[in-house]
Amino acid sequence: MFNLILFGPPGCGKGTQSTNILTTYQLNHISTGDLLRDEVSRQTTLGLEAKKFMDNGLLVPDEVVIGMIGSKIDGNRDARGFIFDGFPRTTAQAEALDNLLKEKNAAINTVLSLEVPEEELVRRLVSRGITSGRSDDTEEVIAKRIKEYFAKTEPVAGYYHSFQKLVRVPGNGSIEETFAILKKEIEKHISPA
Repeated sequence: MFNLILFGPPGCGKGTQSTNILTTYQLNHISTGDLLRDEVSRQTTLGLEAKKFMDNGLLVPDEVVIGMIGSKIDGNRDARGFIFDGFPRTTAQAEALDNLLKEKNAAINTVLSLEVPEEELVRRLVSRGITSGRSDDTEEVIAKRIKEYFAKTEPVAGYYHSFQKLVRVPGNGSIEETFAILKKEIEKHISPA
């Protein structure tokens, strides 16, 4: 089983590139954002709790997220592998994910970090907020999310670097250019399906 983390700040293109990777390599997708938005849209207890954090640009508590991921993996036991989109966001989450995968006789194979200048991130997120109407893409929330990322999430890169699993990928080119770089790294581990 091949497990990949696609990593990077809000607005770096994780969702777009995840779709490209999923199509090419037939991996199962775990996007905590999608999982959480699904809970919010269904107005579950978890979703209503998560919405309070998301609307303020804060991270949802780890135990909630890890539990959702464990359920998703258990529900897809025959998967070729998983792509973790935007998770883990803290070193504690990375350790919890590693422990969860170890219990399932699996591990993270590689971490691809999309690197995009902050000005481009803000431009992309403001534009996305205007076109999608997402409540978590106001300028105030964007500033909080980027600050939160650099304060808490960037250390995750150091965690995976210590295991020689981190590869930094320029993410400010075109979608196609960025995907070509990602493919080169992924195909060191797995062939297209």
